[in-house]
Amino acid sequence: MIKVLFVDDHEMVRIGVSAYLSAQKDIEVVAEASDGGEAIDLALKHRPDIILMDLVMKQMDGIEATKHIMDKWPEAKIIIVTSFLDDEKVYPALEAGAASYMLKTSKAEEIARAIRATYEGQSILEPEVTGKIMTKMRKPALDAPHENLTNREMEILMLMADGKTNQEIADQLFIALKTVKVHVSNILGKLEVQDRTQAVIYAFKHDLVQ
Repeated sequence: MIKVLFVDDHEMVRIGVSAYLSAQKDIEVVAEASDGGEAIDLALKHRPDIILMDLVMKQMDGIEATKHIMDKWPEAKIIIVTSFLDDEKVYPALEAGAASYMLKTSKAEEIARAIRATYEGQSILEPEVTGKIMTKMRKPALDAPHENLTNREMEILMLMADGKTNQEIADQLFIALKTVKVHVSNILGKLEVQDRTQAVIYAFKHDLVQ
């Protein structure tokens, strides 16, 4: 079972989405929170596989909550589920460590698919978010740490940008899963980023992805 913490300040949203998710055979909503502070406490208490995080909440917003959770628990996998596509929401949320970014206009089954994909190590971004990244973040680099990547690491970075999981990369390149994990760790270190999502953003920003 994929254990989920659902964070949203609208009770009816939590009730509706939680009911759908709990009806899935492989997903269990283990806790719900109505603000960022409560989300931090419940995330560290339950250590869920996935956190569904709203952005705009009264006590503490989702960006601050995401930062606090990632600081205390870097392995957390957070999916932003919001109504906002503003630049001041999208980029800070991803930079804070969110793995995926979904809109509340998404159907419940799409959110369920995003949960499964993020659990498997993929980063799911709404097409509008991907477009923003490609349009705004493709800028000439003042320095190019990606030039320190080996040919194999560059190849794996491209597959990461294509949404491949570590296992899919291993299968496609006919190498061991453990070897892929080592390469991914080296890539993150050389690019000076914290996670796969930020590595993919880097690839878009530096025009490495066609």
